[in-house]
Amino acid sequence: MFQWIYETFGNDFGSLRIFSYVTLRAMMAGLTAMFFTFIFGKSLIRFLLSLKFRESVRNDGPESHASKSGTPTMGGLIMILSLTISTLLWGNLRNLNVILLLVSAILFSSLGFVDDYMKSVKKIKGGMRARTKFLVTIVYAVSISFIFFYVTGKANSNATKGVVFGITDLFIPLIKGPILTLGVFAIPFAIIVLIGSSHAVNLTDGLDGLASGTVVIATATLSLIAYVSGTPVAANYLHIPYLPGAHEYAVFLAGLSGALLGFLWFNCHPAQVFMGDTGSLFLGSTLGLTAIMLKKEFLLVILGGIFVAEALSVMLQVTSFKLRGKRIFKMAPLHHHFELLGWSEEKVVIRFWIVGIILAIISLSTLKIQ
Repeated sequence: MFQWIYETFGNDFGSLRIFSYVTLRAMMAGLTAMFFTFIFGKSLIRFLLSLKFRESVRNDGPESHASKSGTPTMGGLIMILSLTISTLLWGNLRNLNVILLLVSAILFSSLGFVDDYMKSVKKIKGGMRARTKFLVTIVYAVSISFIFFYVTGKANSNATKGVVFGITDLFIPLIKGPILTLGVFAIPFAIIVLIGSSHAVNLTDGLDGLASGTVVIATATLSLIAYVSGTPVAANYLHIPYLPGAHEYAVFLAGLSGALLGFLWFNCHPAQVFMGDTGSLFLGSTLGLTAIMLKKEFLLVILGGIFVAEALSVMLQVTSFKLRGKRIFKMAPLHHHFELLGWSEEKVVIRFWIVGIILAIISLSTLKIQ
């Protein structure tokens, strides 16, 4: 909205020029989302309790988790609401990719909400059928990928330092310029990224503050990458793809980071509310979609190393048990393995945060080392 105000009345009121600065709008988006979550978080928790939207804790988990049963879930609602408000206020709604990011977040959050509702209110064990949930996820991923590659993202083919690249070109860390043109395979690749990232974050959401803390590190990092990717001087200096309009993603991501920080206030141990699939699915899909838009799909593997490790631990555990009848980890996902080794919940969470920060620093370093 403020960007529109500047574009409409900027010639008449010079002071409105401040709204043209992405850095200002990004900071304000983060603060808006964070304070909205702070202010209305308590009210939402009471509302969720009144509707009996409560978490059911798995029986085979660590014994210390038994006390968490009955904690309100669907806390992702406050994040998606604050993100939507901050984006509408501070985002550039003429940028179609910003709109796509917001629509994608709302779609995946809605899917998670239905799953949480079935688990917590309808008391259906496991919630939505896994096959149905996966099918809906595929439909969303296919739709979003097609829209990006054939509509909203087509303008992002450009040249940097004499290297011409297209929307389907693939980049990997530490190598300057594209290594491969995916062509028609760009869409299935994007679908894998979207589905993989959404479910990886979903698996990470198992301890108080674990998913919200690690995701805020990743989103803040991607916000910086988006800003430099959309700034010609910075992109050319770093030898990364210059993506026109990508700096506007920084406003959206800053808003998401603020929403996560506000949510973490209530989600840190002992958690007053859980995000549920309402939050984790849209957080993961947003990371994946942003990586696709910024051509940083493989960098996301480094930046989101925590989520990758969590997902791999589940796949390895299931595969090993089916093939050998033996488990590799004491329990999967990985964070539960460390709990059963004797680490306290707070220690697991904080150490995972530290690893997340290290991975973020490594990811930012790769921008120049190429």
